Amino acid sequence: MSVAVATFAVFAASQVGTPGPANMALLATGARYGFRAALPFVAGVALGKQFVIWPVGFGLMELATRAPWVFETLKWVSAAYILWLAWKVANLRLGPSDAAAKAPGFAAGLIVHPLNPKAWAMIVAGFTGFVSPGTDPVIATATIAAVLLATQLVLHPLWTLAGDRIARTLAGTSAEPYLMYTLAGLTVASVLFVLFGGGT
Repeated sequence: MSVAVATFAVFAASQVGTPGPANMALLATGARYGFRAALPFVAGVALGKQFVIWPVGFGLMELATRAPWVFETLKWVSAAYILWLAWKVANLRLGPSDAAAKAPGFAAGLIVHPLNPKAWAMIVAGFTGFVSPGTDPVIATATIAAVLLATQLVLHPLWTLAGDRIARTLAGTSAEPYLMYTLAGLTVASVLFVLFGGGT
């Protein structure tokens, strides 16, 4: 009756560190507004995953068998949100924001993971694949939550910093729009794979 912390940490790093809607949003925000201005958004994205972890840990998945339409609805709402996000990324241009523009803040970051199907799939896989049957729900949920938060606090700022550095290199060049189209395409592809390809 335990959580396989070490192997789950490796799994978490592989998931949190790879391209997905949250990381594309962090990359784009860092590119558009700079690393420091994006930090409140980064904090919101990291903490927002807790809004998924704790309900799942305390039995939300039982709802999936009783009312599957709830999760089916969530899937398509999430897909619509990610498509909108990808459209925003595709039309984003790098470099310093103008005086009227302001970086998205902490509250904007909080909603990214609750509407991110990759986050849901990752968390469900964590509970089903790395928690022994009979483990106390509080211990299991707190452990999953702590490992994911620690992983995010390391990797999410790196994606944001990467966006900042890319902007310094490509802003205003002919390669800029192609980069943003590529990021938008990766955002959509990552979600489609999770929704329809069985990935995590």
